[in-house]
Amino acid sequence: MSQSSANEAHSWILEVQRRLESPPPRRLAAGDGRQAAVLVPLYVEARELWTVLTERSEHLPHHKSQIAFPGGTQDPGEAPWETALREAREEVGLPEKAVLKLGELDESETPSGFRIVPCVGAIPGVFEPQPNQAEIADVFAVPLSAFANPTMVEDRAVSINGVERTLRIYHVGRRRVWGLTARILQNLLIRLGLDVDAEASHPAV
Repeated sequence: MSQSSANEAHSWILEVQRRLESPPPRRLAAGDGRQAAVLVPLYVEARELWTVLTERSEHLPHHKSQIAFPGGTQDPGEAPWETALREAREEVGLPEKAVLKLGELDESETPSGFRIVPCVGAIPGVFEPQPNQAEIADVFAVPLSAFANPTMVEDRAVSINGVERTLRIYHVGRRRVWGLTARILQNLLIRLGLDVDAEASHPAV
């Protein structure tokens, strides 16, 4: 790596770390949900910030065929980062030692009863995924600028358990990113100053 490339990498990493530190990520009140964590991988290519997502297998018991970050339920005694790194290795073959911790995003919960801490980490741009075919149908990378493009964003009014909510959907090629993953992405984009609705005080449901 050239000195200029090293300086550039150091610069974006420090900037993301700074933006994730303040204000501190929100945490949910104590509850009975199942603790889980996901890894939100970031890397720079062609002067753009990219992330890596998975398409879950249609045979899984939860969130089948959905677009998601690598992650899963915490094992007994695990911290969120330990879970996120372990699951990323098991699902897409990303070695724990290849990930540089950048920070965390707001904790979220799902209708299926999971309480999820998103862990943001820098990964090598040359990483070649090795998906676990029992869990992962596909692994793909997307520039964050695609999610910040207003023409790719849909806010759809829905009724969830009798409550009217706004569901954010990101349209990326043939894929639709919604639910928990969309909330995590919007939270990340807000932190980085890239959200299409930067003045919104609450992430979409």
